Amino acid sequence: MDREKRDSPRTLLVTGASQGIGGAITHRLLNDGHRVLGIGRDFSGWSDLPGLEKITLDLSDLDSLPQRFDGIVRAHADLDGVILNAGYGRFGSLEEFSYQQIRHLVDVNLVQHLFIARAVLPHLKKLHRGDLILIGSESALAGGRKGAVYSACKFALRGLAQSLRAECSGSGIRICLINPGMVDTGFFDNLDFAPGDAPENHLRADDIAETLSLVLQAHPGTVFDEINLNPLKKVIQFKKT
Repeated sequence: MDREKRDSPRTLLVTGASQGIGGAITHRLLNDGHRVLGIGRDFSGWSDLPGLEKITLDLSDLDSLPQRFDGIVRAHADLDGVILNAGYGRFGSLEEFSYQQIRHLVDVNLVQHLFIARAVLPHLKKLHRGDLILIGSESALAGGRKGAVYSACKFALRGLAQSLRAECSGSGIRICLINPGMVDTGFFDNLDFAPGDAPENHLRADDIAETLSLVLQAHPGTVFDEINLNPLKKVIQFKKT
């Protein structure tokens, strides 16, 4: 990717674009002048923004993903960047999960990423340029109590990023994994814990968006293989039930 091409507006796809980290990424990319194909389940709170194409899609419907993403790629020949961000958290000891809950968590936090990467990589390889960026988690770095299923997914994403890094460099495609610690978003709304309230106890969604912008703006021969972000002081507070 030459410098002129890298600095010109790009067409970038973002999953989980309607809220949280994905919403912050979408706004940052639009502010940077790019066109965004935003994939999310609910854009009802969003106004029409220049450069944003909202695509409502449930990524847990795995059977529909190959056809839907093949259509997206065919309709957007200039697509040269994909940010795989969508996911959700569910925590508990392994035996507290039903088999159906395990399957759903793995489908949304791992399998749909594999499906989307499978759908877009042939297109990016034909372009001989592009970025595939995965938003992972600190849970990819160390397993913890009540995090077996979630961490298993995030560890797998880390392995995916490392493998794709080896597979895609010859095609001019940069692979990056960003692992945030706890971020002050709606991720914790349905959980029994959250980061501390003090500014140094949590990351902001804008911090991840800024980091991603840095990755995209880097010299085309430079790859940020993996970036770990954490709040200055890790504090967990448990909600009263």
